[in-house]
Amino acid sequence: MPAEVAKADPVAPLTRAMDAAFSGDAEMLRGLAAVVASFSVRIVVAIVILAITLWAAKRVARVTERGMERFSRHTPADKTLADFASALVKYLIIAIGLIAVLQQLGVQTTSVLAVLGAASLAIGLALQGTLGNVAAGVMILLQRPYRVGDRVELNGRQGVVSGLDLFNTRLLDFDGLTVYLPNGKVFGDMIVNLSQAGRRRIDLVFGVDYEDDLDLALELLLTIAGEDKRVLSSPPPWSKVTALADSSVSVSLRCWTTPDEWMDTRFDLVKRVKEAFQARGLSFPYPHQVMAERVRHTSDGATA
Repeated sequence: MPAEVAKADPVAPLTRAMDAAFSGDAEMLRGLAAVVASFSVRIVVAIVILAITLWAAKRVARVTERGMERFSRHTPADKTLADFASALVKYLIIAIGLIAVLQQLGVQTTSVLAVLGAASLAIGLALQGTLGNVAAGVMILLQRPYRVGDRVELNGRQGVVSGLDLFNTRLLDFDGLTVYLPNGKVFGDMIVNLSQAGRRRIDLVFGVDYEDDLDLALELLLTIAGEDKRVLSSPPPWSKVTALADSSVSVSLRCWTTPDEWMDTRFDLVKRVKEAFQARGLSFPYPHQVMAERVRHTSDGATA
């Protein structure tokens, strides 16, 4: 039984030796000194293990961060991923080192691990939404469907990505509002990157009168697009008759520009087309509405 107690509680021999030593027994004093020396060695070894753990955690975390930054060093989002990976490695090494220190001091780590496991499960259930955002943030940083500075459409909102971390994507929309989108919702929905291809198409449709010269209208559209320096020459502008509406013929212009100049170029082209069509005698017909008046006949044959 004493052996089992000593195995279960490493401090018990020291306590008993101290009680016997205080009674003046020389043999117990020697035993106390031996126990104190043995326990002191354990403490020294535990301190050495802790120091090596802290040094190794800092060193390996720094190496991990540098290694992550070497793969891609172009955006702040990559820096966020490097910081997260280095912190994860650092705390993992510290946790392993603390377990080794507790074992060296004689603490039964199985019970400690069980308590930590139960606490981790409880915390995970309580913060499952937050942890889901973190997991989605890691996937976004790894796959990089967008970067800081890209024009994107996320959850139906368009804007420029102004920030990205493990929890949220910060979007500056075209109304000047800052929108914080949880990464979990962003990653689970459709992501449209308007900047990644480096170009964006402008689609314009105009209605001209049936009596107007369609070839002239198409020629004017191509000329206006070609004269605008913001319109890309490749792919070249495209113009065709695309529909026969009730009161007009639809002519369309398709051309390409950069994502940053898409909005201004589109609106300027609309203005220039309107002015050019009117200057060359082409008209924009209004929809025709026909009113039918109901005629009611009276019994004597008169109308009312």
